Amino acid sequence: MSLPIGVLISGRGSNLQKLIQTCVPADFPAHIKLVIANRPDAAGLQMAAKAGIATAIIDHRKYGSRTEFEDAMSATLRNAGVEFICLAGFMRLLSAGFVEEWQGKLINIHPSLLPAFKGLATHDQALMAGVKLHGCTVHYVSAKMDAGAIIGQAAVPVLHDDTPQSLATRVLEAEHRLYPACLEAIIRGEIRFEHGKVVSPASLRRENEKLLNF
Repeated sequence: MSLPIGVLISGRGSNLQKLIQTCVPADFPAHIKLVIANRPDAAGLQMAAKAGIATAIIDHRKYGSRTEFEDAMSATLRNAGVEFICLAGFMRLLSAGFVEEWQGKLINIHPSLLPAFKGLATHDQALMAGVKLHGCTVHYVSAKMDAGAIIGQAAVPVLHDDTPQSLATRVLEAEHRLYPACLEAIIRGEIRFEHGKVVSPASLRRENEKLLNF
């Protein structure tokens, strides 16, 4: 059975486009049921519509509180039959209530090797810190910004002549590979979210074998 996914965006939808392409093959275990943008001018809306995917605009500026905004998103997602959410450039912090409602079914991709360089301007942060490796992280969303359990990471080298833009371009290429791979691993049960941590059946078997042979 194909899992119905919702994608939340705020802008151009670069990772959305990759997720759309990933879900095209008939044997992929998920399909994008709905794309929600909190900005009416989000370019990703046109991208989704062109692919035949339903879209909705839920403008946070039209709601009196974050709770009302998030309640509207949840209601729209559930009415569409969505069972899992991917954030793809969604530029709004989510409350503890929303995260709890969708716990274990809400993931995001961040352009750094977390826990390093949380927040915005991650490529500038990396260059200022002088790190030799930078990259991206797919993680479960928690109530604290960029602090959820890590699902997967991809690293890229930082070159001596890098600018924030050149580094961003290279990291984005890694994002486009990592996000679909992590999503598929979750849906196929190769990765699970248990008690706030990421586990995999294979790693659990290895740990159990070690205990049995102790």
